[in-house]
Amino acid sequence: MPLTEHLRELRNRLAKAVLAIVVVAVVAAFYNKQIMDFLSGPVPQCPDRDLAKSHGGNCAVLVFSNLTSPFTTIVKVCLLAGVTVSAPIWLYQLWAFLAPGLHKNEKKYTIAFVATAAPLFLAGAYLAYLIMPTSMQVLLSITPDSAANTLALDDILDFSVRMILVFGLAFELPLLLVMMNLAGMVSGQAMVKWWRGVVMGVFVFGAVATPSTDPFGMCVLAVPIIILYFGAVGFSILNDKRRARRNPDRLLDDDEASPLDLTPQSVGDSEPMPALPEQSHQRSGYDDVT
Repeated sequence: MPLTEHLRELRNRLAKAVLAIVVVAVVAAFYNKQIMDFLSGPVPQCPDRDLAKSHGGNCAVLVFSNLTSPFTTIVKVCLLAGVTVSAPIWLYQLWAFLAPGLHKNEKKYTIAFVATAAPLFLAGAYLAYLIMPTSMQVLLSITPDSAANTLALDDILDFSVRMILVFGLAFELPLLLVMMNLAGMVSGQAMVKWWRGVVMGVFVFGAVATPSTDPFGMCVLAVPIIILYFGAVGFSILNDKRRARRNPDRLLDDDEASPLDLTPQSVGDSEPMPALPEQSHQRSGYDDVT
């Protein structure tokens, strides 16, 4: 297709994806209180504002920081719900835009990627939601006995959303390595050589990316990613062996030419030569055919 047709196709795909997000966000607006209660559920809340000080760092009171906070918080929560719930639709629109330019086997890998990415993201998001109460309790426990914790609800929702997104996206990293191996961009042996740097990098990533900034959250994020990484390494090694068995030139270097088969082969019976046309006359010793 010409460039204008590609741009028109992109516009249509984006319009459908945005429309799906908006529709889900509008529906979520009718359930905004339930969604906010779900996202703020991990916070150990004090039963009464007056008792917050007596509880010290064991609980907190959720408040809105300014006049416009309730409205902006509802908008952010609804958009988050729209992006999350409509993920299958906008992922399909993305795949439908890229699919015409892919080969048949690449389309198969793309479908497998989308089918695997969603469960991994949900697993990471669920793990984040499970550890958030412990992470918040660890952070609140350092509060002095003479002070009380008063937390802005919009900050808590931002914290919950970032935890869910960081854990969900982090669980996609091993899948990305598997897709790169299937595409021939990286080998399993290379991934084995990287394991020390990857382990260190994952822990550093967990310390920096985790909003809670506590060692518990960092370890809970890093350990599953490392396990998934070694699972991706094992899959890549098996895939490399399967690919090597199908490649007769697997033992050759990149700059080494494959051997040629110079064994003489029979060409079969020769074809008879066509008869020359009859000579009509000769000139200067040469006939007309010559």
